[in-house]
Amino acid sequence: MGANPEHKVDHTGGHGEPIAWISRDHAAIERIPAENRLIPAADDTSVGGTVVQHPASNAGSPSRSKWMLSVLGIIVALAIATAAWMHYKSTPLATATLATEQSIPLVSVVSPGASAVTSNVTFTGAISARYDMPIGIDGDAGRIVAIYVEAGDHVKKGQLLAKLDDSILIPQVNRLAASLEQARAQAALSAAEYRRAQAVAPAGALSAEDVEKRRATEVTDEANVKVAEAQLAEYQARLNRTRVIAPVDGTVLQRKAEVGQIASSGGDALFRLASNGEVEMRGQIAEQDLAVLKVGQPASVYITGLARAFEGQVRLLGAIIDPNTRLGEIRIALKPNPALRPGAFARGSVVVDQAQRPVLPQTAVMSDRKGTYVYIVDDKNHIERRPVIVGGTIEAGVVISSGLTGQERIIGTAGGFLRDGETVSIAPGSATTPAATAPPTGKDTQS
Repeated sequence: MGANPEHKVDHTGGHGEPIAWISRDHAAIERIPAENRLIPAADDTSVGGTVVQHPASNAGSPSRSKWMLSVLGIIVALAIATAAWMHYKSTPLATATLATEQSIPLVSVVSPGASAVTSNVTFTGAISARYDMPIGIDGDAGRIVAIYVEAGDHVKKGQLLAKLDDSILIPQVNRLAASLEQARAQAALSAAEYRRAQAVAPAGALSAEDVEKRRATEVTDEANVKVAEAQLAEYQARLNRTRVIAPVDGTVLQRKAEVGQIASSGGDALFRLASNGEVEMRGQIAEQDLAVLKVGQPASVYITGLARAFEGQVRLLGAIIDPNTRLGEIRIALKPNPALRPGAFARGSVVVDQAQRPVLPQTAVMSDRKGTYVYIVDDKNHIERRPVIVGGTIEAGVVISSGLTGQERIIGTAGGFLRDGETVSIAPGSATTPAATAPPTGKDTQS
């Protein structure tokens, strides 16, 4: 295969750029950038065979045009951003100023009137036996050999509850009983001899000394009888103390005695007995509520798991206040009932007053370091701060015990966003009387 040499022809493009042809046997020719090429000047002259060349001008190059367009775009963008920022800064201020000058808060108000409210004092505590009697032994220590009652049993006075081992005391009692019989027999014999001596003494059958000896013997034997009787009574008492009996009628609350247990005087109580089955509620009450309570006031007691109330009355109010908790004691006497088990948690309520008072929604009552207050709207639609005293809460709302008559127009919600003296506009139809739907009774004071 033959190879023909390629002819290298210099062509000049339309833009004055030389074109290089490259073949397999032609070395690569580097293209010179247009900025660095030298072209003949407009007035090409050759001096001494030397051609004078000038750098090519880039005044009309595409890259310079693009650069100028980019700069122009940036300037336009900055101008638009500056105008938008100035408009944003000036418009909200003007709008806020206009709203501040022209808008008036629109509020809803309530006129609660007065509702029948029952003031109660409530407290918590536990059911207890009115007279909780611990029963043990007061004699010699002994082993329990029998138990005759269980917790919850009703017992009578003198009923046997438990019995201790008496196997040692019974023989001793029997021995002393026999000794007493001997002493009595001897005393009877001595008395008979003394009577006979007195009968024959006037006849001279016995000397005065013999008569006196018989009298002394009689007195001694009578004394021995008394000693035997006392000893027998002592051991009979010891024997009786081995029997644990109920001191009064009542209900067994707790049994700690077990067969085989060693019971001793001064140890733990074997039984706890509620005297006559009487029970009461014992609770703690705040000191400010003690002033409104009196002995004999009716009370209601509720226990967990039962909806019905157990009626009673205040039996005792504590004479002192605990300095740490600031609470006093209250006791409510209750009628015996199997459902009232000592130790059960209970809640008590005592009615202390019944009155007509305003009832407000909880959102209408506010408080700060100056106290509790509400906002009312006067005749000129100006807000006025009114201090109030809260008496308690019920399902319908907050009971106001002082500060309002119930005829005022009271701001019901969002009072925290308003200020005293501010002018407001009242929403049409907002004045209502929520207390009209409140129940006739409620809780006014709680402990």
